[in-house]
Amino acid sequence: QVHLVESGGGLVQAGGSLRLSCAASGRSFSNYAMYWFRQAPGKEREFVARISWSGSISYTDSVKGRFTISRDSAKATLYLQMNSLKPEDTAVYYCAAPDATYRLSLPKPDDYWGQGTQVTVSS
Repeated sequence: QVHLVESGGGLVQAGGSLRLSCAASGRSFSNYAMYWFRQAPGKEREFVARISWSGSISYTDSVKGRFTISRDSAKATLYLQMNSLKPEDTAVYYCAAPDATYRLSLPKPDDYWGQGTQVTVSS
């Protein structure tokens, strides 16, 4: 059974930093694109960042220059380093992967998702 488990969320002041982790188990995700999404209260879930199996990276415009996505295939772990945090970054953050290798399409609701970790940025 596949599991994605996020950790590292918390409460931080504006301008601060957090590093999120997503531990994968149940199968190797080295050949999968891995994603970070977030969902703020009352809003739809939105794409944050993506890293492919080959290391190509994409970010949503609002986090460019502040967030860094990375992966450690040996540890089966995905990371999101978040710097210069803003109150509008407050959300539940999810890691996810599509249900197929070598696929860059956004994960569907029934693909692989973690349970989420809360990030709260105070002003």
